[in-house]
Amino acid sequence: MALLYSYQQLFTFSKNIFLQIGCSEANAETASKVLLSADLRGVDSHGIARLSGYIRLWEVNRINANPNISIVHETPSTATVDGDKGLGLVVAPAAMQIAINKAKNVGTGWVSVKNSNHFGIAGIHAMMALEHDMIGIAMTNASPLVAPTFSVERLLGTNPIGVAIPAGNEPPFVADFATTTAANGKLEILQRKNLDTPAGWVQTKTGEPSCSASEVKNGGALLPLGGDKEHGSHKGYMLGSIVDIFSAILSGANYGPWVPPFPAYVPMPENMPGEGIGHFFGAMRIDAFRPATDFKLNMDNWIQRFRSAKTVVGHEKVIIPGEPEIAIKAERLNSGIPLLEAVVKDLEELGKKFNLTM
Repeated sequence: MALLYSYQQLFTFSKNIFLQIGCSEANAETASKVLLSADLRGVDSHGIARLSGYIRLWEVNRINANPNISIVHETPSTATVDGDKGLGLVVAPAAMQIAINKAKNVGTGWVSVKNSNHFGIAGIHAMMALEHDMIGIAMTNASPLVAPTFSVERLLGTNPIGVAIPAGNEPPFVADFATTTAANGKLEILQRKNLDTPAGWVQTKTGEPSCSASEVKNGGALLPLGGDKEHGSHKGYMLGSIVDIFSAILSGANYGPWVPPFPAYVPMPENMPGEGIGHFFGAMRIDAFRPATDFKLNMDNWIQRFRSAKTVVGHEKVIIPGEPEIAIKAERLNSGIPLLEAVVKDLEELGKKFNLTM
């Protein structure tokens, strides 16, 4: 059973928690907006349900509540950013803004980040470019929970990719997806509901197919997008690898099996080659390629044509990436954000630590 809370209730609670750990007013607001953007867009696995996880990382000194986010190397169109162990919820928007500023000056901007932490959903960072008539790109590596095709070792994260493309009268095209068949947060939701996974999401520690939502906890692994070789898992493996290289090897962050784990109780890997978690951001000014009005007119046409595509029996229309999230956001702003009882209990326990209530 889910309980409903208003966006403002959860925003105020989240902001006060971040203030309690020492975040500035601005950073507490930014972190809360980014965190709750996931709940508003229906990505419950990456929303306020993760708040206590960030606080546990702060408690073991893996998160710096007041980071000095700095550019350590740059050219007119590129930059490497050191997040100073800050909340990824804060570091990522700062880095994306640097990419946007560079795109304003020279047409495109590309920023790779090291020494950061989990940054929430990729799509919200990519969407920062939309208001500037730019295409936005955001990606990050993550805790190694994914076995490459044919492997039993966990060497990659879910490594999501977010791409936001503006349109004219139509809503923007926003793709936000893990490079695995399912994100780890989806397993966490199924665990709370005592449900199994669909086939192709996970494997056992010996590489056998499994449908247990607790398989990763038992030493198993998530599977790359596709699930198995016959269904294209090698392509998901390649996509996750690209994200890892762009986010971490390019910036000097940790990569592959050395990416710091999100759960604070999991020991840090030995012989880590870099600093923190890595991200990668891009911003491309549309008028660096063609007039923005012409592009957006064609984007409207593209969206309308795909939406009107003839569908298979039982489906009303082809879904444009980003459309379902718009509907979910409108509904949740109006009716409230649903939280599972297990999440509410976790947040109430968190509040007690800081003498705060939901």
